[in-house]
Amino acid sequence: MANIKSAKKRILVIETKTMRNKAIKSKVKTFIKKVDAAIAAGDKEAANVALTAAISEISKATSKGIYHKNTASRKISRLTKAVNKMA
Repeated sequence: MANIKSAKKRILVIETKTMRNKAIKSKVKTFIKKVDAAIAAGDKEAANVALTAAISEISKATSKGIYHKNTASRKISRLTKAVNKMA
């Protein structure tokens, strides 16, 4: 356990940031699951709506520094490709 005041503060700050990052990552995963569910159901309209929402959430997470830009691009690309393959 840390003895120095600044080290104790860093522990608290990191804990807060970790919880925030986990919450945002979980939210992104939920949106991705909605796209996958729409694809599995074969509902093109719902898949497009879910895809738009998922892209928005992934982009927000990237702008906050939670995902690397290449990771975000890869996720968006794979989702878009899967939705476009439905046609």
